[in-house]
Amino acid sequence: MDVIPLWVQALLLIALLSLSAFFSIAETSLMAINRYRLKALARSGHRGAQMASQMLARTDRTLGMILIGNNLINAAASALVTAVAIAHFGNNQTVLFVATSGIAFSIIVFSEITPKVIGATYPERIALVIVYPLRMLAVLFRPAVWFVNLFTGAILRLLRISSANGDQAQRLSPQELRALVLESAHFIPKKHTSILLNLFDLESITVSDVMTPRPQIEALDLEDAIEVITERLTTSYHNKLPVFEGEINNIQGILQVRKCLAILSDGPLTHEALRAALTDAYFIPEGTSVTQQLQYFQEQRHRIGLVVDEYGEIQGLVTLEDIVEELVGDFASSIPRADHGSLNWDEKGEAVVDGGLPLREINRKLGLSLPLSGPNTLNGLILEELQEIPDSAVALRLGNCVIEIVQVQNQAVKTARLTRLKVS
Repeated sequence: MDVIPLWVQALLLIALLSLSAFFSIAETSLMAINRYRLKALARSGHRGAQMASQMLARTDRTLGMILIGNNLINAAASALVTAVAIAHFGNNQTVLFVATSGIAFSIIVFSEITPKVIGATYPERIALVIVYPLRMLAVLFRPAVWFVNLFTGAILRLLRISSANGDQAQRLSPQELRALVLESAHFIPKKHTSILLNLFDLESITVSDVMTPRPQIEALDLEDAIEVITERLTTSYHNKLPVFEGEINNIQGILQVRKCLAILSDGPLTHEALRAALTDAYFIPEGTSVTQQLQYFQEQRHRIGLVVDEYGEIQGLVTLEDIVEELVGDFASSIPRADHGSLNWDEKGEAVVDGGLPLREINRKLGLSLPLSGPNTLNGLILEELQEIPDSAVALRLGNCVIEIVQVQNQAVKTARLTRLKVS
């Protein structure tokens, strides 16, 4: 060391610490980069992203090369400092302790912590650039990496760990996808965020949650006089109506209202002409999931179906629009819907709610968390909780909400008043 000038030794030490910092920042940026963003860039033809994806496909080789290089350089830096200290100050224990402490501090601060923090802060910006020299170093270190991986591979096999499991760890669960959407809300329009979040819930929703309940179905009875049927046709806002005879479980078919115009152009409307114009009804089991039913509608070219229970009795009616609205929200439509009031809390923290209103809609519009695992409507929930048909002025508490029964009609809760409790 005496023949090498001190300034050359200092430059050599700085170069070694810089190389160590290079390997540290490369390791951290590659491991911290967003794999899905990286795949998107690679598909778009980004050369750096393609190279980074190839290196991350074999993390054992990439990490082996980085760690071998980093440890060799750190060892060389320590040996250099020790040699310089001995050459200038002799074999003094105090000097060796100070030199070892100094190089350890320099490696920790300048070659480990600082570059790794930078790499973790800007992983994409750094990894897509640093991958070029790293690729060349991978060729240089290939024999050493192969030799070291003989031992690491044997240890991993002994522990029954496969490096391929890393791909499994990168797969996101529905809960993780939901969290990802919520965290990206400032990049995605609010409406799009709402649609994506609703999409995650569709798998757990059945047609019973979105259907029009049986009492609210608009239908035609063939036992009615033709004048009554004609009046209902002229005042109907729907293009397709279920047609039954006697009682609603005796469905005869589905009538397209527009076909009645062709019938009227040929003569007066008759029961026989109505029967001839009917198409077969489409029935849906009440436990069918919304996503599955959406697929069925698409495959079978239907837009309307009647929901039946295990006994074949009509429970409600669901349309393609009902499912789409569950996903994207209500459409502006001239078709009147059941009047459930404004469904908002007043200044007293109260809301008057129709008993036939679905619990999902109440939860969504009033910000409640009424249980959805049982009945679909507020009336059903109250009857399940009380285990009897209640009188008016009866109240019960569910979570942070008090439900007071205002009106009972036809053995069902017609109207209820919800009061929101303040959380202390």
